[in-house]
Amino acid sequence: MRKATFVLGAFLTILFISCEGDPGPIGPPGFDGVDGLDGQDGIQGQVFELDGVNFTYDTGSNLWTVLETFSDYTDFEIFESDAVLVYRFDGQIDLSDGSTADAWSLIPQNFFLPGGTMQYTVAHTFLDFELFIDGNFDLSTLSTDFTDNQTFRIVILPSEFLQSTDMDTTNLSSVMGKIGVELNQVETIHLD
Repeated sequence: MRKATFVLGAFLTILFISCEGDPGPIGPPGFDGVDGLDGQDGIQGQVFELDGVNFTYDTGSNLWTVLETFSDYTDFEIFESDAVLVYRFDGQIDLSDGSTADAWSLIPQNFFLPGGTMQYTVAHTFLDFELFIDGNFDLSTLSTDFTDNQTFRIVILPSEFLQSTDMDTTNLSSVMGKIGVELNQVETIHLD
């Protein structure tokens, strides 16, 4: 009896599985997605430039700082796993062909001064980033050449992109090339 029940159950299961009905009506069309980097939806990098950055000195911590919020400069969500690279403009250099090129340094960046060592550093969350000038001497005496009217390029890279590519993050041009951002696409925000 058990064998007959099992065979009958298996036969009914196969019968119901193999049945096909009408396909039904076609649903409404969905929204078009945004093309991402290399065809990977949702993966994008962004570069923006802050010009005229002025640091504020904190006597209690002997630090120069400036705090900026991503939402003031970006239109997409930044995740905790994303990488934020910050480059400081060092000025223009003369090339052998008589032209000039912009020089950028990845932060952290150290300077060895007569009074001691100072360093530009950055800390970030998914909401904001803070630039610091730290040092091993009284930074209240630091020249305004380091604290006033500075220019920084901020590059936001999704963690998925960083895992899928090999890039030299010390080279700003290389990073921008890998994420497909041209120089004319970099938005410059002048802070006053």
